Amino acid sequence: MKNLKKIGLLFLATIALTSCSKDDNNQNNAPTAAAFTSLRDDALANITQTFTFNAEDGSTTFTTDKGVQFTINGSCLTKNGNPVTGQVNVEYAEVFDGGTMLVTDKTTMGKMPNGDMTLIISGGEFYINATQGGVQLDITCNMQLIIPSTLTGGADTEMTLWDGLIDDQGNIDWDEQVENPAGQNGVFVEGTGANAPYYAFFGNFGWTNVDRFYSDPRPRTMILSEAPSGYNFENSAVYLHYDGEANTLAKLDTFNAGTNQFSEHYGQIPIGLECHVIFATEEAGQWRYAIKAATIAAGDVYTFTLAETTLGSEAQLVAAINALP
Repeated sequence: MKNLKKIGLLFLATIALTSCSKDDNNQNNAPTAAAFTSLRDDALANITQTFTFNAEDGSTTFTTDKGVQFTINGSCLTKNGNPVTGQVNVEYAEVFDGGTMLVTDKTTMGKMPNGDMTLIISGGEFYINATQGGVQLDITCNMQLIIPSTLTGGADTEMTLWDGLIDDQGNIDWDEQVENPAGQNGVFVEGTGANAPYYAFFGNFGWTNVDRFYSDPRPRTMILSEAPSGYNFENSAVYLHYDGEANTLAKLDTFNAGTNQFSEHYGQIPIGLECHVIFATEEAGQWRYAIKAATIAAGDVYTFTLAETTLGSEAQLVAAINALP
């Protein structure tokens, strides 16, 4: 009888040890925050283009990989308050699709008048910066962008310009620019027809977006998403792809450590929306991700397990997101 008790206790201990080992493995397999950040940084570096020009040449126009033309006037550049002479280094990045938005973490969440964030529809996200000898330069006049609207499905006359600011959690928040009363900044469609290009004028380095608010008359709700054990806001992310909107990507931008849940905490998701919820993290220098189709109901909670995830390259993840309806 004692032997049977010992065997039973040993069996229970083995089960408990196995269960703990599985939980420990989940924790041990979860990437560090630095590894996840590095994966995103690499994705941004992969789309960053570099140009050089001589400041004394005045206005210089560059053509990007996607066919965008942007013009910088070298006579408007200053360095520590002084006019710039000599060679200038320009960094540039452009984002037009949901897959690239995800891997670079440059989502399209715009600030509403009340301060809440909601989805905005993008006509292109752009990063432009100028330095000389590693020193940041300033600019005193507008840059010009000519953007093929074919890159985002055609011209939309409701587009405006937005400034991108990175908050203390690493999210990029888009704030609509106030148009100059003299009409010297902003974005407009040049010409007629669905494929007429956008002309954008703005005088700030950093991230700028051609956007408008997403419009949907349906009632809205807040949704949650539960991550696998060991995964949190620092080493993973949850995104929301609105079906039928290829140039957008929403993000569940807060995390509750007590419940292990990501949250869209503004309650701006339309009830009845057909979408895909995406969990993304890092493993061994690659992306581990899962994509779930969903139709939003009030108060939905979407749970992800590691068993549902796929390991793939950046190119595979971008292609998977861009293949969504």
